[in-house]
Amino acid sequence: MHTLVAVCLLALTANGPSVHTVNLAEPPATQPALVQLPKRPNGLTLYNEKGERVAQCEKKGDLFGDCKIEPGMSFDDVMNAWVHAFQDIESK
Repeated sequence: MHTLVAVCLLALTANGPSVHTVNLAEPPATQPALVQLPKRPNGLTLYNEKGERVAQCEKKGDLFGDCKIEPGMSFDDVMNAWVHAFQDIESK
């Protein structure tokens, strides 16, 4: 019986220490992950049905305005992109 215990102890110590040391050089994280909310975009990009960028609008308060139309796009393209964006919101 003593031989069996000795063999088990020898096997345990042969693989090295089974206790892992913890490095406490850096303090543990005390800030929850939900404290920092993601930053909201400061604008809105409008795309047409083909996925082409039509305009970039700036956010002013709760409204979007000062839309800059991409080269080669018309005012009708912008209005259609607004309709497309509204339909996307309704479908979700």
